[in-house]
Amino acid sequence: MKQNHKLKNYYFCNVKIHEKYIRRCIELAENGLGTTYPNPMVGCVIVYDGTIIGEGWHKKAGEPHAEVNAVNSVKDKTLLKKATIYVSLEPCSHFGKTPPCCNLIIANKIPKVVIGTIDPNEKVAGTGIKKLVEAGIQVTVGVLEAACYELNKRFFTFHNKKRPYLILKWAESKDGFIAPMEKLEKKPVWITNGYSRQLVHKWRTEEQAILVGTQTVIDDNPKLDARDWRGNNPVGVVLDQNNRIPEHSQILDSHVKTILFSKFKTAAEKENVIFEIIDFEKNVVQQVVQSLYEHQIQSVIIEGGRQTLQSFIEANLWDEARIFVGNIPFHSGIKAPILGKKQFDKCFIGTDELLISRNYD
Repeated sequence: MKQNHKLKNYYFCNVKIHEKYIRRCIELAENGLGTTYPNPMVGCVIVYDGTIIGEGWHKKAGEPHAEVNAVNSVKDKTLLKKATIYVSLEPCSHFGKTPPCCNLIIANKIPKVVIGTIDPNEKVAGTGIKKLVEAGIQVTVGVLEAACYELNKRFFTFHNKKRPYLILKWAESKDGFIAPMEKLEKKPVWITNGYSRQLVHKWRTEEQAILVGTQTVIDDNPKLDARDWRGNNPVGVVLDQNNRIPEHSQILDSHVKTILFSKFKTAAEKENVIFEIIDFEKNVVQQVVQSLYEHQIQSVIIEGGRQTLQSFIEANLWDEARIFVGNIPFHSGIKAPILGKKQFDKCFIGTDELLISRNYD
């Protein structure tokens, strides 16, 4: 990962003695998956004389950051002047909904700071480290950096690539079909078992948005929520070129925010329903991705039909693919998308096989 050139003379190293505490920071930070947007997930540990005396993580945007929660958890504040504070991501240096964490560290005279990785947000991007160093604090940067980057892959993608982190997800039958050619009812035809479907709902609570195409809404009338798992519902995103989605569709019932991409607007926006007009004669995927970035959406699960999924694959705009292979054959139907030659991690959810691939192109 590229480092900010302004920081080349500061303390970049990977000190073994610090790794277990940064690893604990990562464990703590993961508690915030799905609840911190648009902020990153951050964990913090404070160590004195080889003992953890305080720890915390960022729980929700607008609420105290990890460093604040960690400092507040320390019972004997006099120990802070002799302690080391570990944090998975560079402490912030700007005023947002909360004060800068750098100021907190400096005010408490904590002499040593160990940071997993630099914050890519242009509002921080090394200025936090610079401020700490200028205050006379010993700063170490780059401990378990790859793991800290992976923790906030959505946040880093959003700030570095100026787009959301994109996850392709579909289920296909044992013989490679994602749906039968014809359906008798407007509801999903389940390929996977109940455990796999519950896992998908868990994933929905972890990402900011979920995207489908027109035909998926017409055929399945999905809610696109996370009713089978406790957590936040994602923003619904629908590609509806010619405004074909019926007004009674569940995705339009205002129970979650929904963004409709169309080439023209036929009705006034309803509560929680936003129209985005794009040119369907040009690069649709790029326009959609750019618009979602402008909506400050950091991650999207793409659960559309074959055409929608394939369009993202062909545009090479995806970061992860999560593919369920059910234990039932269809014999005929709509073929699954073609991802190409990729490496997959494999596991089983009951009788279902789950394949996960990352796109590093």
